[in-house]
Amino acid sequence: MLIRTEAPADILSIDRLLKETFETEAEAQLVMSLRENGHFTLSLVACTDEGDVIGHAVFSPLHIDAEESSWQGIAPICVKPEFRHQGIGSQLIREGLDSLSELGYPGCITSENSEFWSQLGFTTDPSLSVAGNETLVCQILTLWEDHTPNPTGAIKFGVEFDHYLSAQ
Repeated sequence: MLIRTEAPADILSIDRLLKETFETEAEAQLVMSLRENGHFTLSLVACTDEGDVIGHAVFSPLHIDAEESSWQGIAPICVKPEFRHQGIGSQLIREGLDSLSELGYPGCITSENSEFWSQLGFTTDPSLSVAGNETLVCQILTLWEDHTPNPTGAIKFGVEFDHYLSAQ
């Protein structure tokens, strides 16, 4: 298996993967909108030795209390069902976090509260909320040990997320 940045030739495979993996096409539409608007910071794919796309993860900029931030959001992430429970999703995220750290980004925030994120070092942060949907719990991971303080307030993903998050 190989993890690498998304290439133009991957777009249709990623779209197909997202549509096969999720119950609706909302995630596929979200990723396409982020791509079309140039709002990816990083998009990674996991590929088989034959080059088939079996996993995908997107990192994108977010705002905190309506101000631009260097912190990154993660969403969506997916792995083809028959390749799940092999650590591919974790590898995608770890590769992404390593790349973001090397590029100088201080950390990542996800609006999903699950054991998956905790196992990757993310912690629940009650001082963060999602603007417009305060019921979503944020988890945060600082990529620089000397980066303090962590952000507080209402996070806002790109405008592409507005429709997606309102449906959650």
